[in-house]
Amino acid sequence: MAVNPMLYSSKEVVLDVVRAERAKFYAVIDDPKNWLVDTRCEGWQVRDLVGHMIDVTESYLQRWDLALKGQPAPDGLGWVIMATKLNEGALAFRSLPREQAIARLKTASDKLMAHFEALDEKSWNNFMVSHVFSGPVAAFCYPAFQIMDYGVHTWDMHWGLGAKDEQLDERTAGVLVPYMFVIWQYSVDQAAAKGVDMAYGVDVGGEWGGKWKASIKDGQFSYESVNDVSSLPAVFHFRHPSEMVLTTYQRFPGGETTGDPAVIDKARNVFFKI
Repeated sequence: MAVNPMLYSSKEVVLDVVRAERAKFYAVIDDPKNWLVDTRCEGWQVRDLVGHMIDVTESYLQRWDLALKGQPAPDGLGWVIMATKLNEGALAFRSLPREQAIARLKTASDKLMAHFEALDEKSWNNFMVSHVFSGPVAAFCYPAFQIMDYGVHTWDMHWGLGAKDEQLDERTAGVLVPYMFVIWQYSVDQAAAKGVDMAYGVDVGGEWGGKWKASIKDGQFSYESVNDVSSLPAVFHFRHPSEMVLTTYQRFPGGETTGDPAVIDKARNVFFKI
């Protein structure tokens, strides 16, 4: 892996990716003709992705403010209801005029970036900010959340504009690779995972890639880095980190597969949509 995005030593790389993906997002929303274009997110137009970004960015700022003041935050709501709540939040801004919505997002985003830029080595790992759904997480997670938001949702908008075969930038997707395993940990569908006890390999190509053994047992997902996945019952081969990230977000069932078809099918369908 080119850098470990969770380490403070990678801060400048991570923040540079946030800025780059945010600029791509802005390039789409700044063109008035794109405002009502449908996106890859079912039921969402470009305006709704702006609403979504206002919703999440302002929630990050609110929670950051509580953490700075040392005040308690509400308990995390959990991930099962996340998709429903985020949909409600995004659509709540449809009545906001386009210019006001964009200005509101950019103002909030600049404030959040200032918080990221101010993080020192100690606060990068030890300053805890309570996420609406996840509960308390280390500050370094929030730039990654913004990369997920701006990177994946810019892809969603480009898809709606006709770029169906576009990939995420390799560095953007590469920074997100470690976080995809965390997403899998928290998005196991307990009904679909009932009685499941299996292992499979994940092989991601490129300088940001690697090999991992993934396991699902007793409704829990776990993983470990390994040197070889050839002995596992099934393997997902992602040639590009983008394939892995967009597959994790269920934009399409990417990755070439080898091995047991039953394991492959279960691995594709044991996670709920976030």
